[in-house]
Amino acid sequence: MSLSPGTRIGGYEVLALLGVGGMGEVYRARDPRLQRDVAIKVLPEVFAGDPERLARFQREAQVLAALAHPNIGHIYGLEETDGGRALVLELIEGPTLAQRIKDAPLPVEEALAVAQQIADALDAAHEHGIVHRDLKPSNVKVREDGARSRCSISASPSSPRLPASAPSPRR
Repeated sequence: MSLSPGTRIGGYEVLALLGVGGMGEVYRARDPRLQRDVAIKVLPEVFAGDPERLARFQREAQVLAALAHPNIGHIYGLEETDGGRALVLELIEGPTLAQRIKDAPLPVEEALAVAQQIADALDAAHEHGIVHRDLKPSNVKVREDGARSRCSISASPSSPRLPASAPSPRR
């Protein structure tokens, strides 16, 4: 479902398209109640009526809701729309890691800090039985101030879940 600026989803007003990926379209939106911008993720129109894709989308919301970690983007809610569902997510400002490394490698100290933050986020996900199946530089946002990186965590139908009794993977 493509959205235009000014479209309302729940209490949020869509401002602009941020990006399009295989599992959704992401928009910047405004939350007037809390006076903040958020990210709204919707399924592309081609998948909006696909029960399997809708189930994956629902599962992604549940996975994000189960995770609370400073290096994992937060979910604020799941909204129903005329054409489907929309995830309301923390808007993480800054380039993706892919954008940052496009023209030149990161300095070693920065690369190590980003790698540590990604490893910490994955460790937190693994502790909740979640295995990230699509980790790539375009799914990692790096804040301009370098304070922290945020991973975009999503779950696909083929994502195995670690048994609750399984030891957490360690570095």
